[in-house]
Amino acid sequence: MTEAASRLWAWLLAPKDIAALVAFRVALGLLVTVSAVRFLAYGWVEELFNRSRIRFTYWGLDGLAAPSPEGMRWVFVGLAVLGLCVAAGAFYRLSLALLFVTFTYVQLLDVTNYLNHYYLVSLLLGLMCAVPAHRAFSVDAWRRPALRQSWLPAWCTYLLRFQVAVVYVFAGLAKLSGDWLLYAQPLHIWLSARTGLPLVGPLLDERWVAYVAAWSGFLFDTTIVAFLLARRTRPFAYGAVVGFHAATAALFPIGMFPVIMVTAALVFFDPSWPRRLRRSRGAAPELPAPPSPARPGRGAWVGLGVAVAYGLVQLVLPLRTHFYGGNVLWHEQGMRFSWRVMAREKNGSVLFLVSDPRTGREWHVPPSAYLTRLQEREMSVQPDLILQLAHRIARDYAARAGGPVEVRADARVSLNGRPAEIFLDPQVDLARVEEGLAPKPWIQPAPEGPPVRLRAARTRGAGPGSS
Repeated sequence: MTEAASRLWAWLLAPKDIAALVAFRVALGLLVTVSAVRFLAYGWVEELFNRSRIRFTYWGLDGLAAPSPEGMRWVFVGLAVLGLCVAAGAFYRLSLALLFVTFTYVQLLDVTNYLNHYYLVSLLLGLMCAVPAHRAFSVDAWRRPALRQSWLPAWCTYLLRFQVAVVYVFAGLAKLSGDWLLYAQPLHIWLSARTGLPLVGPLLDERWVAYVAAWSGFLFDTTIVAFLLARRTRPFAYGAVVGFHAATAALFPIGMFPVIMVTAALVFFDPSWPRRLRRSRGAAPELPAPPSPARPGRGAWVGLGVAVAYGLVQLVLPLRTHFYGGNVLWHEQGMRFSWRVMAREKNGSVLFLVSDPRTGREWHVPPSAYLTRLQEREMSVQPDLILQLAHRIARDYAARAGGPVEVRADARVSLNGRPAEIFLDPQVDLARVEEGLAPKPWIQPAPEGPPVRLRAARTRGAGPGSS
């Protein structure tokens, strides 16, 4: 082994206190449990999964079956229970694997339910499957004393830090745009819709407030990882994380996102921080001496290769939109899984025009005939979802007409406050367009020119779309 390789393994396998990863395990499990309970308590399982007539699927996952309405409710009960098991470290490996698979399954059932922060939770659950964070302060360690361990290799922490860093860095780079930095959009749209808030409300329609918020968000996302990594600035940086996400939670209806990010940022703290906190209260025993770092075998090299491959995927996915060119906020190709968090405000309307080329008969089909209100809102600004619904309409009306029909879409979209413009080529028969990852030439070019400034009276009720 070369000297460079030896140094790499010494860095990756250096023993670190397990305490911080235990705390993260508990926080992540409880976070999933709370989220699942909220979905059940607020009726979101019914609204998002059980009331829809159709589901929008991810490309290549058309065959993913959904459970019955009662079955879906039990799925969320299962998520809540599994989250508790993971937090307690009870049957950890099995519980975590089931939680990861079930949570990811739920996220994949309908594209209209996609949210960046739940995608992050799924990734963190998957990564934790490789981290034996149940070897201390867990039911498993209590049941099997031989399992107990006070130290874990450093790579366990580094892997989680990498994932959280990817989120922040790419979220910051997504804000490196003219709309965000030069025109403070869509922040001004959202802030000016919050003028009814006590104390700060009257300020939120001021243009300079939107600019301060836009630049603060950009600088926060692009620099916070560096400050969290540095020991001297870490406490202040974490305070900024809490303050920043508390402010976004107060201003915008973005659900669990602030809590998830505040929880995720814990991975940047020193591995012994929970033990020090307990020791300050006289409740933590001293750590035993750390073991000597293990010598890497063939399995370690395979693991390193898998980790590198995973890291490359996480870097390539957010960058894939450059393959399509143009403005991703408009054409949406490469938008998902790219951490463009709260980057755009889009509103759209779609009317499908169905025609029978043999008889000349025509039908006008509104999306509301097929979709829930949430599905219609998400579909109207995402070309692949418009295409999926067009294919469903084509099948239904072909059966009614007794032969193939043509389906075109009159789709108009407003981006970041601009006037609505034609979104898709109205002459293209979407029934003949194949779904896939290739560029979609039937999407019209993004509108040119700056976004317009909207007053609060015109934007009441606006807010960040799905992120």
